[in-house]
Amino acid sequence: MALFKQNYFQRRTKTRSPRANNRINSLEVQVISSEGQNLGIISTKEAIFLAEQEGLDLIEISPNAKPPVCKIIDMGKYKYDLQKKANKAKKKQKISELKEIKLRPNTETHDYNFKIKNAQRFLSKGDKVKFTVRFKGREMQHHHLGTELLKRVEEDLKKIGKLELNPKFEGKLMTMIIQPL
Repeated sequence: MALFKQNYFQRRTKTRSPRANNRINSLEVQVISSEGQNLGIISTKEAIFLAEQEGLDLIEISPNAKPPVCKIIDMGKYKYDLQKKANKAKKKQKISELKEIKLRPNTETHDYNFKIKNAQRFLSKGDKVKFTVRFKGREMQHHHLGTELLKRVEEDLKKIGKLELNPKFEGKLMTMIIQPL
């Protein structure tokens, strides 16, 4: 009984590796030799025999093609090449982040310039920048100051960024998003 429960609860995951040798389901396959020559459409058993003669594996490269395309290659080398290709693609990929810069309607010029300089740095790295103007108390009556401030920010960053989300007012906050060019 314990053996049944152990097998019952074991996780069954799909194998991530491509089908190879006797795991290939189709009767005929298009075969590419280890040198890269197209050998044409051959029965799967013959293709496996050819691969075994060379001391290599028959690996299904394109399972959705009709007939499936298989290549005679070493399985370890094939997996290594796939992993290298995936790592290279991952290295090239750039994940864009959203950086937030908080302002007040009456932010002084030095603080404003400092925050604009930071925004320029973020945009040059390829990140989006969200500007948030926070209003407190009686500042709520003068939300036109926040609109003017965000227009000034947009004007100052026009050379390296463009407006993605127009300034909008939500509760006590006014937000705007600028993305790099």
